Amino acid sequence: MKLHHPTAAVYIPDGKPVVAALKRLTHLGIGAHQDDLEFMALQGILECRASKTKWFGGVTCTNGAGSARTGKYKKFTDEEMMAVRRREQNQAAKLGGYGAMLQLDYSSSAVKSATDPSLKEDLKAIFNAAKVSVVYTHNLADKHDTHIGVVVAAIQAMRELPRSKRPAKVIGCEVWRDLDWLPDAKKVVMDVSGSDKLAAKLNGMFDSQIAGGKRYDLATLGRRSAHATFFDSHATDEATQVIFGMDLTPLVQNPALDIADYTLSFVDELRNEVKAKLSKRLGTT
Repeated sequence: MKLHHPTAAVYIPDGKPVVAALKRLTHLGIGAHQDDLEFMALQGILECRASKTKWFGGVTCTNGAGSARTGKYKKFTDEEMMAVRRREQNQAAKLGGYGAMLQLDYSSSAVKSATDPSLKEDLKAIFNAAKVSVVYTHNLADKHDTHIGVVVAAIQAMRELPRSKRPAKVIGCEVWRDLDWLPDAKKVVMDVSGSDKLAAKLNGMFDSQIAGGKRYDLATLGRRSAHATFFDSHATDEATQVIFGMDLTPLVQNPALDIADYTLSFVDELRNEVKAKLSKRLGTT
């Protein structure tokens, strides 16, 4: 497997040879930044951690150079911050029992480029080195431009794989925009109840972000708790922690689908749902 950046790194927490470690992966999380995987792909992490036959692999695409920094990290150079964030991500991978952790070391500007195919090609190389059945990445309605760059590159990479190598399930996950707005029938509902302690430890690995005044650890657990309660207005809570996802599988299985049109179809469904409820109450149906 040849990656574009010589500074890209592959970490295997249990020390297995790289080729064999990648080949065993069944679930893959593809995130823009260090900590994205732990926020959005917890279902896959938990499922593989509890299994003897399933393995979670993580891919972080950017290098962490643009990270906010205050407090004890205030005077860190970009290079020092990159080293801290890479170390934090590897520590989370070890705690989570990942089968492999790949950090591709791209700048955010490169990830957001509409003309540079390097990230897509790296992701294709990773998919060809493994046989992944489930992928977790960012959702296509996320408000963070770097997240959009990653999910588009991931979809393009998977579309170019032989059909037999394409994952059976691809889920776009919540980070910088949650998916509570999706019509309920279109939500991928991921119940991660009972994992609060592990989730808190995974989130807490990223001290460089938390200490900087962004309590991602608390916000992520709070959002999952809110989803569990507000998902169904007519039933008592059956879960305590829920993550919502957007089904991106059709985009991978059918490359003819337009990515933007597919995403906007969810927005159109929300509009139609809101209009129908108001029209019913206003007597204008």
